[in-house]
Amino acid sequence: MNIFAIFARRTVHFFLKLASPFLPYSLPQTVGYEEAAAWLSSQKKKKALIVTGKTVHALSLTASLTEALQNAHMGYEFFDDVPADPTTECIESAYAKYLGTGCDCVIAIGGGSPMDCAKGVCGRVASPKRSLEGMRGACKIKGHVPPLLAIPTTAGTGSEATAAAVFTSPTHEKFAVFSFKIVPKLCVLDPVLTLTLPQNVTADTGMDALTHAVEAYIGRVAGGFSRMHAEVAILDIFAWLPKAYADGGDLEARKRLLLAAKSAGVAFTLSYVGYVHTLAHAVGGAYCIAHGRACAVLLPHVLRAYGKKAEKKLARLAVRCKLCAKKTPKAEAAQRFIEAIEALLRTLGIPEKLPVAEADLPMLAHRAAKEAFPYPVPKLLDEAALVRILQSVM
Repeated sequence: MNIFAIFARRTVHFFLKLASPFLPYSLPQTVGYEEAAAWLSSQKKKKALIVTGKTVHALSLTASLTEALQNAHMGYEFFDDVPADPTTECIESAYAKYLGTGCDCVIAIGGGSPMDCAKGVCGRVASPKRSLEGMRGACKIKGHVPPLLAIPTTAGTGSEATAAAVFTSPTHEKFAVFSFKIVPKLCVLDPVLTLTLPQNVTADTGMDALTHAVEAYIGRVAGGFSRMHAEVAILDIFAWLPKAYADGGDLEARKRLLLAAKSAGVAFTLSYVGYVHTLAHAVGGAYCIAHGRACAVLLPHVLRAYGKKAEKKLARLAVRCKLCAKKTPKAEAAQRFIEAIEALLRTLGIPEKLPVAEADLPMLAHRAAKEAFPYPVPKLLDEAALVRILQSVM
């Protein structure tokens, strides 16, 4: 990477650091179903678009929500045609239903995909003359956003607390939209909704949350508030994810993971992510690989690629996780933290490789590098370095 590219990126990161204390972020309040419905009613809202997936709908996981809405004398419409990775076409369909049925607020119930879809609808309502792809990047949503309530059914994306949403274009390229306008106003964290998650989804989503927290913690703009949330998430995920994986009915483990996912969401909203996420977006978009699975496999490889630039913070995490003593040399402590992640992956049955084709590596690296431009990563990696990381997980 030439000196001008390095200067441009680090200049952006410098100003992000300066702006961090003044970001217009409002932490979503965690409430119950009845409180959420009462709040929407108090805002003079009459009808909600409930964005969810077919499985969540079929399993009647929306029953507590709809009962609360009925008790608050609110109407609702379902949009449950959300794919695993929400496409721009999907958001347009949901937006059309929002308009066509007279809705005035949005409720997302499900994993990251329904939440991203719901955020996309809110963006389109606020900026009806701008396409979803025109909102790519940061702070391009203008106008008034309808109230958004988030109810996660997985403990991974942390979307109930984030200002980000990821969509897939017609060319199978994932792109991110970032705006504090699409942060949910309220969230309901109901561990009962996560009891039906299969083991592999529990593992993948949990690793997604861990990746959010780790990347936020080691980034160059992390402040005390975001680091605190990242640490809480990391400690709880290491402690409770294996338990939820081994026993899906462990309600306490499910509850703690939901809280951890939200904390991780807060952390990366304020401190951003890094190359793990950009590579995972590129790979996931091209091969329809679950985002959490891609993050899980890539995480230790990217951390090693950061080398000395991330050692100090990884060493601090190793001490916080009681993997070593404070006096342990930083390089050794950082290595222990990475090895702890790899041990967790083995416990969760996550493979070490991804089905990536050699011929696609330059394209994937280019997409990842392009997305990563504003992210305040510990060490800047060029496309050649990203190709090497992808080769290591082929």
